[in-house]
Amino acid sequence: MRFIGLDAGSVSIKLVVFDEKENRLFSHYERHKGHPISVALKLLKAITSKTWGDNSTLQKQNSKPFIIDSSLSITGSAGRLIASLLGIEPVNEIVALSYSNQRLFPHINTIIEMGGEDSKLIILDKKGGSLKDFSMNSVCAAGTGSFLDQQAERLKISIEEFCELAVKSSKPSRIAGRCSVFAKSDMIHLQQIATPVEDIVAGLCFAVARNFKGSILKGRKLIPPVSFQGGVAANKGMVRAFKELFNLEDVFVPRDFQFMGAIGAVLKNKHEGIIQNADLKKLEDFLSSEKPVEAGHTPLNEPNQISDIKHQVEITKEINFNINANASRLNDSQTKAYLGIDIGSISTNLAVIDKHGRLLAKRYLMTAGRPIEAVKQGFSEISEELGDRVKIMGVGTTGSGRYMIADYVGADIVKNEITAHATAAVFIDKTVDTVFEIGGQDSKYISIKDGVVVDFEMNKACAAGTGSFLEEQAEKLNISIKEEFSKCAFSSKNPCRLGERCTVFMENSLMANLQKGVDKNDLLAGLAYSIVQNYINRVVLGKRIGDNIFFLGGVAFNKAVVAAFEQYLGKKITVPLHHEVAGAIGMALIAMRHVEASRFSRPTSFKGFGLSKRPYEISSFECKGCPNTCEINRVKIMGEENFLFYGGRCEKYDITRNKKYSDSKHITEDFFQFREEMLWNEHNNHKASTVTHHTSRITRNVKLGIPYVFFFHDFLPFWTSLLWELGFDVEVSPMTNRQIVNTGLETVLAETCFPV
Repeated sequence: MRFIGLDAGSVSIKLVVFDEKENRLFSHYERHKGHPISVALKLLKAITSKTWGDNSTLQKQNSKPFIIDSSLSITGSAGRLIASLLGIEPVNEIVALSYSNQRLFPHINTIIEMGGEDSKLIILDKKGGSLKDFSMNSVCAAGTGSFLDQQAERLKISIEEFCELAVKSSKPSRIAGRCSVFAKSDMIHLQQIATPVEDIVAGLCFAVARNFKGSILKGRKLIPPVSFQGGVAANKGMVRAFKELFNLEDVFVPRDFQFMGAIGAVLKNKHEGIIQNADLKKLEDFLSSEKPVEAGHTPLNEPNQISDIKHQVEITKEINFNINANASRLNDSQTKAYLGIDIGSISTNLAVIDKHGRLLAKRYLMTAGRPIEAVKQGFSEISEELGDRVKIMGVGTTGSGRYMIADYVGADIVKNEITAHATAAVFIDKTVDTVFEIGGQDSKYISIKDGVVVDFEMNKACAAGTGSFLEEQAEKLNISIKEEFSKCAFSSKNPCRLGERCTVFMENSLMANLQKGVDKNDLLAGLAYSIVQNYINRVVLGKRIGDNIFFLGGVAFNKAVVAAFEQYLGKKITVPLHHEVAGAIGMALIAMRHVEASRFSRPTSFKGFGLSKRPYEISSFECKGCPNTCEINRVKIMGEENFLFYGGRCEKYDITRNKKYSDSKHITEDFFQFREEMLWNEHNNHKASTVTHHTSRITRNVKLGIPYVFFFHDFLPFWTSLLWELGFDVEVSPMTNRQIVNTGLETVLAETCFPV
């Protein structure tokens, strides 16, 4: 008899086959891409349609797709459904892992297991090796393999390259590990300030390790020897992070680190005499049967052409935006032009316009964690396209990396994304009253009246309603976001209701529906609706939505999302031409107006498209100005004397730049800093006065600590004065710094979402 172990996880299927003497005959690992039942059936049929020779080689056998003379043991998060369909009893994942380690590695005391969406801590009894204690992650998948996979994809590197880069870093960046969304935001910030990729990659590994310490370990102590298992154990960067974070001399990674669950399930059932035969036809019947359908959203109707402009838009604007016609008008004499750059989390966009606002050239490039390289590529391509036929008179930058790129290229003015997108929208159509903008990591809502911004809102830390989330989920479903997503979504008859909360909850809902066998088209249409619901409920927040709505940003390419907006709101949505570079167009227009308004002052600071050929070097150092000890990146461009500095959490290195790029004559005083000084001055003065005049009074010999947060923050002098007068010795915590935050996150037992 053969003994088959199947570990069906949230991301992959692990299968092992043993003989009666517990010799392993076969093992296989395969990602199921959201179809665990189909992949499990395929592998089991492949195993049962073959026989084993004496030399453990597979030999063909003509048989029906049933398990014959074999016992099947199943474990894993997706294994429970497979086991129930086959009518057999699954083995608990914790029990399976404990058992395999108890039998194969009795010297191990602690197991760290990390898979695609699950993390586990297992503590074994020192004497018998039995299970003593365990802990698992909650619904949040921040500290798991899927999170690392997503970030590797975002950086455009393979997971193998990710692992190799992580061990090369000498200064891992500090990245949030409590929540995957905050971690993404931190990583994007590091990308924008030109942090080396190996430091970001190593920082992600340490973030996952810290998340494990805070949310799973929860004050427990790791008892050596420690074994690291699960698919993530293949990541050398994670092994390094656990060793350094927990101060371990060694972390044992077994050869079969990804198969330990399947091995444990097989051995446990075999030793307990549990023989389970299964009829695979039950899985085939389930896959071919019609599933009970829950009431979903209204099916999507395909909108008009994505470049359709509403009739209110003047025909001259369409001519202005005919890029090929405009470029062909250029002659040998140089045309005065203006450059706008929008450096975003996912894409870097460039636009060149002439003095009439006609678009001459544009580039929509992936930032890929290398913003300077993206700008250099854009400069090189535009220079090759336009040659010497244009003379750049002014440059403006916007986006999350606007200050860094402004310094790099020599911009004349810097503005926020709201202003840039509103400027472009009003230029296209003066009657526009609402702008929806959804990019890779950010979402924006802008309300406009008579060509002026009257209200706006942006998404907070959550990225559930943005392009990056949509792209990651499409990748999980093995669907091309550009070519297949919309086509499949429009084929849906019953779009799923996936919710519109946190990205992790929506992701879990997606995976749960996949495991139930829900049609992929219904899931994709449901994702489009989720993006819309999240945007309306989390970004717009009940604010006014007009009747002339522009949809800007890269996500506007997705016709399914456009259709979902129209279906959900019952209003027409306009996606103008070149919507993906609207921010860059807006900045080019702003730069033109800025230069025209100051035409008698200094000429443009633009360093020229030739900047693309000039090399640069990046180094870093720690700022000792406060307890945060920020790592400051220093960029040196060949041929320039000064350095560019980025990476601080305060404005120590930004003040000069803010004044330089502001078109305002007055810099507003920092009233937050003013309030901070007033609070502490009052507190310190009262403390000195109390110590001087009340040293002889009777005290209670009790020291009370006041955390400098929330209610105590605004009423600090009141509380300290009251407690001092009552005879208590009062100690106030210092202003929050990195050390306080890290200590708190790693010791608190409750789940929390703290964006650091």
